[in-house]
Amino acid sequence: MDAAGETPVGALPGEGNPEMDLSHRFSKTELTLLYEEVLYTIRHRLGKPEHHHVVDSQELYAYVQKAFGMDEEEHNVIMQQVKELESPIFCLKATVKEAKGILGKDVSGFSDPYCLLGIKTKSQELANLDHKKRMKAVVKDLIPEDQIHRTQVISQTLSPVWDETFILEFEDAETASFHLDMWDSDVVESVRHKLGELTDLHGLKRIFKDARKDKGQDDFLGNVVLHLKDLHCWNDQWYQLEPRTETYPNRGQCHLQFLLTHKKRATTSSRTQPSYIVHRHLLQQLVSYEILQHQAGSIAWDGELSRHASTVLYLHATQKDLSDFHQVIVRWLAYSKLYQSLEFNSNCLLHQITSIEYQWVQERLRPEQKAEVAESFQSLLTYGVSLIRRYRIIFPLSVPRSTERLQSLLRVLVQMCKTKAFHELCTPSPNLPYMVSTALKSGTTEWFHMKKQHLKPMVKSMEENGKALSRLLLEVLGDLQQCQKIWNRFFISTLKLNLFSIAYLELERLVAEHVQEQLREVNSSMSKHTAESLFQLYMNLQELYRMKDFLPKRDGPLALNNFHQWFKEGVPQWLQKAYTIALERAQRAVQMDQLTPFGEHNKHSTSTVDLSTCYAQIVKTWQQLNWPDPEEAFMIMVKLVEDMCRIALMYCRLIKGRAEALSLHKQNEGEEANRLCIVVNNIKQLRLLILKLPSQLDWVQLEQRMGAVIDRQQIQHTLHNQLDSTISCLDHEIQEVVQALATKLEKGIARHIQELSSSDDTREPEDSIVPLMKFLESELQYLNEHLVQENFKSLLALLWHHTLAVLSAAMGQQIPSAQCYMKLRCALKSLELCFHAEGCGLPLPMLHTAVFQVQVTGDPPGPLLCHQPQTHPEILQQQDPAAAGRQLGEVWGCDHQSTVLPFGAETPCGSAQCCQPHPFGLQRLQRPLRPAHLGAPA
Repeated sequence: MDAAGETPVGALPGEGNPEMDLSHRFSKTELTLLYEEVLYTIRHRLGKPEHHHVVDSQELYAYVQKAFGMDEEEHNVIMQQVKELESPIFCLKATVKEAKGILGKDVSGFSDPYCLLGIKTKSQELANLDHKKRMKAVVKDLIPEDQIHRTQVISQTLSPVWDETFILEFEDAETASFHLDMWDSDVVESVRHKLGELTDLHGLKRIFKDARKDKGQDDFLGNVVLHLKDLHCWNDQWYQLEPRTETYPNRGQCHLQFLLTHKKRATTSSRTQPSYIVHRHLLQQLVSYEILQHQAGSIAWDGELSRHASTVLYLHATQKDLSDFHQVIVRWLAYSKLYQSLEFNSNCLLHQITSIEYQWVQERLRPEQKAEVAESFQSLLTYGVSLIRRYRIIFPLSVPRSTERLQSLLRVLVQMCKTKAFHELCTPSPNLPYMVSTALKSGTTEWFHMKKQHLKPMVKSMEENGKALSRLLLEVLGDLQQCQKIWNRFFISTLKLNLFSIAYLELERLVAEHVQEQLREVNSSMSKHTAESLFQLYMNLQELYRMKDFLPKRDGPLALNNFHQWFKEGVPQWLQKAYTIALERAQRAVQMDQLTPFGEHNKHSTSTVDLSTCYAQIVKTWQQLNWPDPEEAFMIMVKLVEDMCRIALMYCRLIKGRAEALSLHKQNEGEEANRLCIVVNNIKQLRLLILKLPSQLDWVQLEQRMGAVIDRQQIQHTLHNQLDSTISCLDHEIQEVVQALATKLEKGIARHIQELSSSDDTREPEDSIVPLMKFLESELQYLNEHLVQENFKSLLALLWHHTLAVLSAAMGQQIPSAQCYMKLRCALKSLELCFHAEGCGLPLPMLHTAVFQVQVTGDPPGPLLCHQPQTHPEILQQQDPAAAGRQLGEVWGCDHQSTVLPFGAETPCGSAQCCQPHPFGLQRLQRPLRPAHLGAPA
């Protein structure tokens, strides 16, 4: 709670706040008469204050002056008039309820008790002061006979119940005292009759005692003496019966109720109006002041009255002798009326309804009071239903505790309509669920038209209308979500009404009518901005239509059925926009791409990220469209796939052009190779994106939807063939770039093999091939780091076939010597191990081509057949790895196992060194050697 809104301890409520003029609640005359009534009540206060009430009367005067908005002069004038009025007659309303544990004075062991009661004044006490025997005198000796009241005699009991009320007048509460004596009534009976009632020895003693006393003399049972100044306005408790002597000190208890009231009040209001009406007006005035004080402090009033208001109302109700039941009725009449003009917690009303139900007795109200209560029921019901009709405005979720306030109001109305009082006084009883349902429908319609008017565009154009419709749909969607997630449970729990169903069916109909009216002017020549606004509207309508799934049940079609047909004219522009955005983004991405890896562990450049985003956006467009008509949806899918394939081919062209442009500015062969690696990796990544499209676009679901409309072969021919054609184009592009990389390496390989074949040095073969193997190791290790695995293996296949061709050509130029033959054979074996790389490179079946087999199994010396590169994946299944291994073993004079030993193992060449090039996938060099023509690694 805000500290500024709290009332300091000891301060009056409203102190420090500006004065509030509440005179509009009553006319000036009515307010003056009511103020006279409350001042008279405080001035003639009775009873000991309750612990939670205000003791100081001056403090109460100050409070009511603020509550009534009286200035000092007005207060003094009315106060003087009150002082001149005749004082009321003070009364003690005493009710003798019952007694328990009293003495049994009769022979039977019981008594026939009755009570004498009255008020002794100070003058009566002074008159008897000289007679000491009168200090313990009984009522009939202290109080004049005409002021003594007597209860009925209850025969033969020790726990009598009287429940009799007496009005005892007095003049001064400070000196007066209440006296009650309890007696056993004695009736003259014969001794024979008494002996017939005898039950024990004590009864016999009573017979002898009765014989000694005067006939017809009553026995004293005990008394209660109370000073009126010690009584509260209202008392209800058990009092001990006191003895006159110590003979029988424990004489039981008596249950008494006391109420200090007025008679013949001299105020104008008391003389001219019924007590409950005056009290209701006073309550209404004070509660209004309390509510406004809380509002001034920015806190809601919870129904708890201040100590000052409680004290004043308590004094007035007791002085006017208002019963609890009539006080409950008064509070209901005042609170239900105030609720319709001032904001406060409706739980206050719920408490009053509960009290009425608990104490309701129709016969205790006069006809005019019944009519007033019935009118209050009808008035609150009408007002409450009107609040529910406008619950979106009255109880906005942006205001704290709005849900609690609405729930409380619903509970008040439901409980009120269930009470006996409501059914007896309001006939025929209204159907609350029907009233609320009708109100919710009309309120929903009012809210929709209000929002429509508020969002109406200033400039009338199709584009602006589309934007306004989208904003209106967002408001509707937000409202329905609140209905479904928040408000609905309150209406279901209290009234068994489904608010969401009521609101959805009404809003769905209104939206459909309004959108159709606005879309009548739409045609295929609409502007780009108009199409954009309509696309947002279409998606909002989709979301609205999907919310129908939350309806418990519905009869007949919805107004939004087939709403997609309203937007057919805009679909081509929506698809064109999606394509244009993706195309432009892809073009910008390529223009900004530096063809360097964008991450430490990444082998692609930045343009692939943008390209992936472009495709994701097109896929999202398809998902957002969610076009219901299967045939039209298929045509949309064909267009989207066509666009994405066009973007893919455009990207290949642009990214290759970008690499060429960068090469023109930076003449460096090493960096050029780096860029080619990035290009081929990017195209490979694009290929993967294309292959994911069938699953991302959910072709399986589309084919199922179109099963009865379009032949499956047509789908296959149109979509899958289009995709396959694009994949083939991408494969061709990849092959071209890989071929370009391979061409750059082929010169170096050819040069080293030529040097190897033409060299006439006498070194061992394994020493002669070291330059070739270092060159390949360095280059292949670098390319393995910069190419994705599939591209790298494609490159290896090209290089392998080229290398075999070069070896064949070298051996076919002339008849080599035995030394040259051994060097070339050793080179072939080392190259096989290098390209295989312990399983990280090309598989053995791909290595063991026909040319390789001729070279291995042919009779040396002799020319090798040239062989064109085979790069298709089918080569992987052409050879049996085990058979190839056995053939190699036969050539080198060892079994197959020795040919695939780890590098460094013994080989037929006689040295481990020549056959242990470091595989590119498992390099052991700290830094790969780089030939000058390729430059440093990127």
